[in-house]
Amino acid sequence: MPGPVLLVLESDPSPRLGRLTGRVVVRYANEENLAERLPLADVLLVWDAASDAVPAAWPGAGPRPGWVHTASAGVDRLLCPEMTASGTVVTNARGVFERPVAEYAAALVLAFAKDLPGTLEHQRRRLRHRREGQQAAGSRAVVVGAGPIGREITRLLHGLGVQVALVARTARRTIHGVGDLDRLAARADWVICAAPLTEATRGMFDARFFGLMQPSAHFINMGRGPTVVESELVDALRRRWIAGAALNVFQDEEPGPDSGLWDVPGLLLSPHLSGDTAGWQDRLGEQFVRMYELWAAGEPLPNVVDKRLGYVPSTDLPTDPPTDPPTVPPTDPSPDSPASRDDGAS
Repeated sequence: MPGPVLLVLESDPSPRLGRLTGRVVVRYANEENLAERLPLADVLLVWDAASDAVPAAWPGAGPRPGWVHTASAGVDRLLCPEMTASGTVVTNARGVFERPVAEYAAALVLAFAKDLPGTLEHQRRRLRHRREGQQAAGSRAVVVGAGPIGREITRLLHGLGVQVALVARTARRTIHGVGDLDRLAARADWVICAAPLTEATRGMFDARFFGLMQPSAHFINMGRGPTVVESELVDALRRRWIAGAALNVFQDEEPGPDSGLWDVPGLLLSPHLSGDTAGWQDRLGEQFVRMYELWAAGEPLPNVVDKRLGYVPSTDLPTDPPTDPPTVPPTDPSPDSPASRDDGAS
């Protein structure tokens, strides 16, 4: 008897699901046929985490998967009102990207402090480069977003001797509330965004905010692109309100070759590179296989997203702590489910 149906919203390369071979019926979908294949799926793996296909395909007639997993930390491209209102459990790839992203953020801080972009430009022009760099130790940083990535960035910067204030939606213990952000940013050398994209964070870094920062300060976005009003960041850089900025994520996904962002003085672009370390796709596949085995055994799933908030809640909140993650029982597949590829290993 065939196993549950796993539908994979595919991108190249496909996920390696070796241990699931013979235990699950694996089907593959793309943006064009996702809507018609959703009703046949017990589980949806959003392997193409950059796609906007799920919110477009989710509304409609027929059953929907009881569990959706995305191979990314952010879920803003995934959620829609119909999914939020449903009983479907959504999980993310929490645990895979924290260290690589934090290392990249720390590297950007050091690159700006030591003016590595200027050094490389002078080398390209074969000019002697004399300058006074900044010492990272003793400088001040504000990290916005107290999820796993923001906390890992904080730990690494502490190791460099940077004084770090961590800011979250809700204040607790050593974490500042968002009401402290303006005061902290006005004194910071580095403002680093590691926040999820929600209605509260959309556009929060705008002209008013950049006007608060010191002229010697730098802004770094490691979170989600639409948290920044890009045109107002560009204007702040051109007016020299701040010394520089780095964007790893963008308002409209990635800038094309004709985008004006490439030529903005003081702006360092690295489109979606921070989490891509050797073997990252294998780690995502291994994580999903472990989670699938929990689901198949009727065990609670980790990394359960609060669909109303748009992220996995922290466990140290002072009020309304999250309950135990729900158990999602595996669904008996329909005996007349069409045959499909079941060779998930590659």
